[in-house]
Amino acid sequence: MKRATQALRLKAEIASEVPKTAMVLAAGLGKRMRPLTASRPKPLIEVAGQSLLDHLLERLRVAGVENVVVNVHYLADAVEAHLAKNTHGLCVQISDERSLLLETGGGMVKAAPLIDADPFLVVNSDNLWIDGPADTLKLLASHWDGAKMDALLLLVPHARAANHGGRGDFHMDSSGRLRRRVKAHVAPFVYTGIQMVSKKLLNDAPSGPFSTNLLWDRAMEEGRCFGAVHQGLWFDVGTPQAIKATELILEDA
Repeated sequence: MKRATQALRLKAEIASEVPKTAMVLAAGLGKRMRPLTASRPKPLIEVAGQSLLDHLLERLRVAGVENVVVNVHYLADAVEAHLAKNTHGLCVQISDERSLLLETGGGMVKAAPLIDADPFLVVNSDNLWIDGPADTLKLLASHWDGAKMDALLLLVPHARAANHGGRGDFHMDSSGRLRRRVKAHVAPFVYTGIQMVSKKLLNDAPSGPFSTNLLWDRAMEEGRCFGAVHQGLWFDVGTPQAIKATELILEDA
């Protein structure tokens, strides 16, 4: 009874509005998911009877997102055809990277003219999560402070990162500021692939392909890269083996 009361109180406190626009990163080659991605883009791989992209779009819709910009490169026609039939009630625009894969940072820069919100969400298309006591994206938005942040990353404790085989990504201080994992050490938090960013993060960004890590590193140097901790379940669905492991957990969730 006490837990239920605490959960209701937490939900009541999550009052910050989620940005109306999100970018979905769906252009990657999906190399770790081979051979499944030999003929199908990773966002369209199914987990528990639904594509990863559909899982994500539904989460965005429920949280209050209205507009989605999706970048495409590998098997772009398949992604576009799927989105033409499965918008989940969202207004979907395509950022076309067929001619050149721009990586995560370059993809954000190219898509920026289509993004009409500041801040906005950026979500990897292979994300799969279950909410904790409050909606995950609303909880993330409740931590946003544009006066001191250019990037707010959703993190999950290393011990709760299902299927994740890495050593973690970030350390976080008491104020929420992030710093990188030290080489040959383990970091307590794993990046989930979900972030809320200001367009200021893209200022003076390089042209061409580059990783968002470059932008984060600059923000960390300036003390403007923060983290928030996910309260529910999160799954690293990066390999074929991870699909079955994830489905088994979802059956009991």
